[in-house]
This record gives sequence, structure tokens and C-alpha cells, in this order.
Amino acid sequence: MTNGSPSFVPSNAADSVVVVGAGLAGLFTALKLAPLNVTVISPAPIGEGASSVWAQAGIAAALSEGDTAEDHAADTVRAGAGIVDEAVALLMAREARARIEDLLRYGVPFDKDLEGKLTFGHEAAHRTNRILHIKGDTAGRSIMSAIIAAVRKTPSITVLEGVTARDLVVHKGRVRGIVLAPTMEGSRTDTFVLPARAVVLATGGAGHLYSVTTNPVEARGEGVAIAARAGAVIADAEFVQFHPTAIDIGRDPAPLATEALRGAGAVLINRKGERFMRAVHEDAELGPRDVVARAVHREVVSGRGAFLDCRPIGPGITEKFPTVASICMSAGMDPAQEPIPVAPAAHYHMGGILVDVQGRSTVDGLWACGEVTSTGAHGANRLASNSLLEAVVFGARVAEDITAALPPLPPQNLHAVARASGEIYRNSQAERTLRETMSTNVGVVRDADGLSEALGTIIALERENEGDPQLANMLTTAKFVATAAFARTESRGANFRSDYPAPDEAQARRSFLTLEQADELAREAAGIASPPRLRVVSQG
Repeated sequence: MTNGSPSFVPSNAADSVVVVGAGLAGLFTALKLAPLNVTVISPAPIGEGASSVWAQAGIAAALSEGDTAEDHAADTVRAGAGIVDEAVALLMAREARARIEDLLRYGVPFDKDLEGKLTFGHEAAHRTNRILHIKGDTAGRSIMSAIIAAVRKTPSITVLEGVTARDLVVHKGRVRGIVLAPTMEGSRTDTFVLPARAVVLATGGAGHLYSVTTNPVEARGEGVAIAARAGAVIADAEFVQFHPTAIDIGRDPAPLATEALRGAGAVLINRKGERFMRAVHEDAELGPRDVVARAVHREVVSGRGAFLDCRPIGPGITEKFPTVASICMSAGMDPAQEPIPVAPAAHYHMGGILVDVQGRSTVDGLWACGEVTSTGAHGANRLASNSLLEAVVFGARVAEDITAALPPLPPQNLHAVARASGEIYRNSQAERTLRETMSTNVGVVRDADGLSEALGTIIALERENEGDPQLANMLTTAKFVATAAFARTESRGANFRSDYPAPDEAQARRSFLTLEQADELAREAAGIASPPRLRVVSQG
């Protein structure tokens, strides 16, 4: 592996597949593409800035005795609130075994019993134990450490650190390269074009569109905007999953109290000590994430407060869940002795670039995998611990598809060329305004007035900040989320509308938007009192 400076362009660039993103989906895809030449683009040093590293819980796989891929798929469909693509869910569940075997070969140290057999934990909305953990709550960090070590040993992979994607280069209707820029701010720098046989977007999620999120700062949703400008269709954008138990200690990003704690016996209480989830869902604390998140939200906004009581786990919590214990201790709390204050936080975007089962977008030459995509596997509400599984299943499928029909070399006139981009900067105040607007009006609970106000703010921010490319990407993706939420006049999964609190079976379908459609609907929504009924998002 070669690490390049921001201005470094690999000598074999034109013969490379370019993978944008160095989380689990991107790095796994790069490994599976070997021995093809691959250039991985990473805004931060490899191993930093990826949500995969922060994943505490684990990876779902139907490998325990008595469990089946069909049961795993059924739980996925049940959690997805009526719009999961059942064929995709079953495909993902059936391919879990092969991908777990890959991870084991790469050295991932999944928890095992004294006989050396894999052990499986329980998480919300799974009807059996099927979650592979690593030391309780260190799955993401441990998996990524093993994958990064494998990448470092693979000579066909070049990693460019400290650069970020700005745009795709489309030539004669096909993506043939990508425009990159250094991530440094405040000085005049150059962008450059990296030609590519194929481009794979694996840029992660969009949590930092919100003021309260569990995601790293790099999760700004920029991959969605980049793909949309190239003509890609964006699907299911309205469905943003809010994790119900972010630790509420005023940090940005908010630390996460993994769902595995509730699987191990932790309960949710309010300031009076009442277990409020019992009256909300038959599975109480292990109900679907959207249900639990809304219940926690209600307790917080009512002033009763919400707390995760880990005392039922016992004094062994420090050993069983070292990450959470360490976070609490750093904030002056002992989770074995006192409840942890929690609040919902933007955690995972079920929507994204529409891709097929091979990871192909609707634009020739552009593949995508991981959280930046919408495969149809998650529907309106992702089942716990399916995200890491989706990343490796579709990362392998993308690699297989590209390898099977290797695209031709890009035209010679796309060889890397530098061009002045002017000063790179971030309008921090505008970004804060966007994040606060999204949390207030496009958050756990939504309504037409709030969504209309949010879209008006987004349009104004676009007009006022044309010279900030990063903010422009964030605003574009925020626009997709808000317009799709505005058009879906029902409550389904993670899209809860207080003005339309019930699901509408006529709208039990996925949503699809192009950038042109999102722009049109945003302008309309910002100036009218009531939305059309799925006029745009009912395609398909």
C-alpha cells in the first residue's frame, strides 16, 4: 500500500478502479478487487473518520444452531415497515456465512466460547441470538483494524489520504473519473482529476446533517450529492434512523450506548424511575429502533428525561462493555451504579444512491456500496447490526461485478490535470444553521410546517453560500431528505409525521428522486401549505 500526499497521483491511475471512502464497505471492496489496481480515497488518515470504526454492537448473521437465512430475512422485512425488498434481504442473509468466513480469514477476532465456537448476542427486533460481537462493544474498531492490516499487505491497493471527492467526471454518459481536493482549509489549493476504469462510492452516511449524531464529522452525506449531480437516482432519502440511546453529555458527536446493553438486560427509565417502554411496545426496550427512539424523544421533550439503567447487568459491565464504561467514566458517571442520560441521535441513513444487487447505480460506470446506498435491504427502519453485513455483502458483489466485465480504460484526455480551485473554506455558521434546522424540523418527529420551513432555510443557504463546495453537498443531501419526507404524507418506520401519524398502505412503496425533481419539490414545498401525496416519490 502506498500513502500519497494530496497532490500525489498514482502512476497507474488511469488503470485503477477508484474507491471513494475508507470505511468497511470501501476497504472490503478494495480487498475483493485484488489483484486489480485500486486507488482508495480517504479524507482522513486510514482508520479515522469512518463510522465503521465506531460501530459498537456487531454484525448480524444467521449462523447459530437452529437459525436460518430465511428467519434473518423475515426479521429484516418485519423491521423495515413494509418497504424492504424481500429478495434483497434474503440474498444478504444467505451470503452472510461466506462474508463472515472472509472476515475470519482476515483475522477478525469475533467472540468465541471456551470450545472455540462463535458466540451470538441478542439485539432489538431479532427473534433469536444472531449478533457476532467482539469484546462486547468493540466490533467496529476490531473489524476495521483487521481489514486495514489486510489492506496494508495488498500491493495492488493505493490509498490517497487527506483528499476528498468533489464531483464525478462524466464523459459520453459514463463516469470516467473523479474530481478530488485536499481536505485542508483556509489556503489556496488545487483540485485534480483522477481518471478511473470505474468509480465506487463508499462515502458513508449523513449523520452530520444533524446537530445531534453518533457519526464522525466526515459523515456529511456528500456521496449522495456527488452522485445526484451526475444524474443518479436517490432512493428512500426520507428514512433517517435515530439511535435511541446516544449518551447525552453534550459532546459532538454524541457517544453511543450500544443496543447490546439492552440485549444484556439494561432498561430505559425516566427521571421518576418508570420503565416507559413497557407501555409502548410488546418487546419493550428491544422494540424496533424507530419506536424506541420516538419514546425516548417523548420523555426528553416532556421534561421527564430518559436514562439507560445498566444496573441490571451488574458490576461486570466494565469488562463486558469497555467502550461504554470508559465514556461514562470520562464524564464522571459509573454505569454500574447510576443510570446513563440518553437522547435520540441521527445514526444511520437508510436512503441513498439507488443501486441494484451488483451495486450498480443508475449512471454507467458508477457503483456504490455501504451506507451511501439504498439497496432496498433496510426499508423504512434498519434492523440492528445489518449495516456491517450489508457493507461486506455488497462490497463483495461490487468487486465481483467490476472484475467480471472490467470497464475499458478512460480516454487519454482524462489524465490527471491540476486546476486552481481557489480558497477552501467552511462556513461554520451556515453549517450550524443547517444542522440545527435538520434536527428541529427533519428529526425524530416531523410535520408539513416544519419540513416546509426547513426547505426554505436550505434554499436560502444554497443561495448565500455558492462558494462553499462542502456545504453545497450537505445542502443537496439535506434537500433530498426533507423533500422526500415532505412528500410522504404518512408515518412509516423512521419517517414519523405528527400530522399524518398512521401508515397509509397506498404509500407502502420505496421512494425515488432525481436532483431535478428534488429541486422542483423543494421550491414548491417552501411556498405552499400542504404537500402533494407522493407525487414524486411513488415511482417504482
